[in-house]
Amino acid sequence: MSWTFFTNHAHVLVAIAGDPDLRLREVAEKVGITERAAQRIVAELEDAGYLSHEKIGRRNHYAVNPDTPLRHPLEDHVPIGEILETLGAGVGR
Repeated sequence: MSWTFFTNHAHVLVAIAGDPDLRLREVAEKVGITERAAQRIVAELEDAGYLSHEKIGRRNHYAVNPDTPLRHPLEDHVPIGEILETLGAGVGR
């Protein structure tokens, strides 16, 4: 596979939307990236308002903000929640 339609940021978001209790190691395995890359992407998604997390014991529970719009001017009228629903990774599944 030489290319995909979605970036690693989108793949990480889809993985977390599907299971908000995934560990970053598990996210990295699902996406096919390093755990360090998953950490960086999650931090960037949080900084941009797509994700937040709550510490529960020693683990993180993530929450997707479905109302956050896509970033590119061609798609900035579309909230991320619509994309996640279309992909079958609705928020909080």
